[in-house]
Amino acid sequence: MTKRGKTRPDDPSGRYSYGGLERIMHERARLGILTSLASHPKGLPFIDLKELCALTDGNLSRHLQVLQEAGFVSIRKSTAQGRSHTRCRLTAPGRRKFAAYLTELEQVVRDAMGSEADDAGGAREGLSPA
Repeated sequence: MTKRGKTRPDDPSGRYSYGGLERIMHERARLGILTSLASHPKGLPFIDLKELCALTDGNLSRHLQVLQEAGFVSIRKSTAQGRSHTRCRLTAPGRRKFAAYLTELEQVVRDAMGSEADDAGGAREGLSPA
């Protein structure tokens, strides 16, 4: 293993452990929330995030609470014209961690598809659509 915990290509131990896939982000609803917020750097109103992720108020609130406690998102509540407004956005550390998570997912895809192109037709080895 190298100093950073990554395995060398000639060291098969832990090759497919994918330590960068944090469980907190890997849950489907949270992955949708993080992706939505990553694509909207200024954040999103709660109602828009709810629609984008197809979640109920309670379900979105609970997932946001978990992400906020982990430092991934910030939640700002305000009141205007007698109505409450909630705006959610990724924190700077949350954005960095999510980018690292996506990099790890890309490695999973590369590993699953194989790293060498097929000599005959340029198709990748590994998984192929059914």
